Amino acid sequence: MSRSFAQGYLEALKRTCDRLSLAEFEAVVNALAEAYRAGARIFVMGNGGSASCASHLACDLNKGVSFGRDKRFRVISLNDNVPTMLAYANDCCYEDIFVEQLKNFLSPGDLVMGISGSGNSENVLRAVDFAARAGAATVALTGFDGGRLAKLAATALVVPAQDMQIVEDLHLVVTHMIMRRFMEILASDES
Repeated sequence: MSRSFAQGYLEALKRTCDRLSLAEFEAVVNALAEAYRAGARIFVMGNGGSASCASHLACDLNKGVSFGRDKRFRVISLNDNVPTMLAYANDCCYEDIFVEQLKNFLSPGDLVMGISGSGNSENVLRAVDFAARAGAATVALTGFDGGRLAKLAATALVVPAQDMQIVEDLHLVVTHMIMRRFMEILASDES
């Protein structure tokens, strides 16, 4: 029983991997590369599993890619400042926990990446909308049909799955691909 479940899950994951858009992946890498080359800040955010993915991406770019280099990524995960998030959630509303932080730090030319499996997380949508209106580049990682976020962001990668866990699995795979691609790009720039 357990073995057939595991086999079915892995087969669904493999099918989704095969349908992942490499053009969308390259568009996300290009947007991040542009921000990096400009010395812009990159803000990432999500809820639940997507928050974990945002934190992981920030770590991978800030340390994994940047360590030992003079020029470094400048990535801030907006879901990592729990006291600030809770203060905004308590005093304003949960839907504004990311946008209110961006009001403090965002400059035109920065990049804001929203991660939302459904593509419909209101707090992520509000932040990406604010960022676009403030002159920042916007990127989305979503799943299912992309939700409203894929339409709102200038650049979007949609994991073509109707299963939240497979979407989240592949968001982590995509962020690791981003990290490894930048290690390759920066090594090539140095030679």
